[in-house]
Amino acid sequence: MAQRFRDLTQTPDVQAAQARYYRRSQQQLPVSGPDRLGPDEVDFIASMDSFYLASVNQDGWPYLQHRGGPKGFLKVLGPSELGFADLKGNRQLLTTGNVTRDDRVCLFLMSYPHQARLKLLGHAEIVDAQQEPALTRALAPPELEASIERLFRIRVEGFDWNCPQYITPRFTEAEVNQAIHPLQDRIAELEAELARLKG
Repeated sequence: MAQRFRDLTQTPDVQAAQARYYRRSQQQLPVSGPDRLGPDEVDFIASMDSFYLASVNQDGWPYLQHRGGPKGFLKVLGPSELGFADLKGNRQLLTTGNVTRDDRVCLFLMSYPHQARLKLLGHAEIVDAQQEPALTRALAPPELEASIERLFRIRVEGFDWNCPQYITPRFTEAEVNQAIHPLQDRIAELEAELARLKG
């Protein structure tokens, strides 16, 4: 667990729960400054084609939504900064509305095939795509550029890698196709050989 993430999440209530159930708590000194993303985090983020984004509404209710796009659509803009293009959707704008009042967000990135997950805490800013063309070009998946309405820029405060325990491996259609392609080739080769022997 990165130090700033621990500092933000190990609240007195959390420490009290740890003490109650495990008879000790994970206390530490406060940390100044955000956690910086390293090569492992950058590579993992670049490999993702989806993530979950949590925000909090003005009544204190959490809201979680799925974000998806081409692999790498969530981009690392700096050691503590992420961004992604917000595409046309169902026009509810729940996260957009929530972030205008409380900019705190949590991103949850899950790789089922590799049984890995990365959690990030940060502050989100919503940027009009028309007002920042350079950022739009940096974040726009070329095939989806016409669908971009706004941009999200996220200042990362902390991150944490979870253990792989209890992550059930799941695979995308593309990953399954890649895995079975050699088998399909071999089946076709054997069928051709069988047809030749019969003929």
